[in-house]
Amino acid sequence: MNATVPHDRPERAYDVVLFGATGFVGALTAEYLAAHAPAGCRWALAGRDTAKLERLRERLSLIDPACAELPLLRADARDPAAVRELAASTRVLATTVGPYIWYGAELVAACAEAGTDYVDLTGEPEFVDRMYVEHDARARETGARIVHACGFDSIPADLGAYFTVRQLPQGVPLTVDGFIRSNALFSGGTLASALTALSRGPQTAAAARARRLHEPRLLGRRARGPIGVPRFSRETGTWAMPLPTLDPRIVARSAAALERYGPDFRYRHYASVKHLPVAVGGTAALGATVALAQVPPARRWLMDRWEPGQGPDAERRACSWFTARFVGEGGGRRVLTEVSGGDPGYGETAKMLAESALCLAHDALPAVSGQLTTTVAMGDALTARLQKAGITFRVADAR
Repeated sequence: MNATVPHDRPERAYDVVLFGATGFVGALTAEYLAAHAPAGCRWALAGRDTAKLERLRERLSLIDPACAELPLLRADARDPAAVRELAASTRVLATTVGPYIWYGAELVAACAEAGTDYVDLTGEPEFVDRMYVEHDARARETGARIVHACGFDSIPADLGAYFTVRQLPQGVPLTVDGFIRSNALFSGGTLASALTALSRGPQTAAAARARRLHEPRLLGRRARGPIGVPRFSRETGTWAMPLPTLDPRIVARSAAALERYGPDFRYRHYASVKHLPVAVGGTAALGATVALAQVPPARRWLMDRWEPGQGPDAERRACSWFTARFVGEGGGRRVLTEVSGGDPGYGETAKMLAESALCLAHDALPAVSGQLTTTVAMGDALTARLQKAGITFRVADAR
């Protein structure tokens, strides 16, 4: 992708504001920024509880004494005036506050109006589609880049598919299959977002229909992210179970936006499981979770087991890992690529979100605006950042 200088913007007080900094992933993101934000980067912490922000700042000052002077901004996600003031103060607003369908809309609206770049960690299809319908046009007018899913949902799949496509011939039909493996645990906030999304089937379908009415048709090319079927993958030596997440939609939208994906592109997304009984049990557990999410008392009971703000401790995160393998084919060539790293849901997600925000704030990027995927907004630059930060992108085999 051709790079340009960063968007011209009015001078702002901050380069990056992290909203929801005192939550579980928010605090990890703040710690990452404390250790890795470049010299001269003007960043601030934001949230609704000043006392918690002060305690977090004290912890960050142990990482970098300069953090003792970090600005603290008080704002509530449901207060439109406070959110507008927050968006107007910064070049990039990063938020970890979910479920986003409840707490994200005012932030997106404010950023689209102010011409402020926005990044989040959502994996909620309904939220992403609603924000496209409501705010993409205004963001294009103001130059704002609205980039959802800047964590484990959906950076490994999106940038991994893009990395794979770049190993294949141009101008021909291409297919990519992604296979995800991990041993990680989840936090209360992640569970709340997942259960909320699962409980809103009709609303999610309605948002998808509304998006299709607003989204321009792709002429002369095709980009798809269909749900696959369970199968044994000889390429990875594992059982492949379809993953009905946001990731395939994100990959397909990158493919629709960029001609490098060829005239006819298809992506399928799977969980990669070594043993068939585990695959069957996982499918049954997913079905049971979906069913329980439809019953409000059961959903509340599940959420109460892991409250937001709680998650795996540092020792457990240190031994967590993920691997995303991609099989790409087209034009007589076949490649196997891999994206891998440590704890996906928290350590690496915090890294991905922070690097996405820093990338938008400081790097030369394509001259695009509106609601974008990570690949379209930041593809090459963000890939390079994540590689430097320890996430591996490699070609495992090519024929």
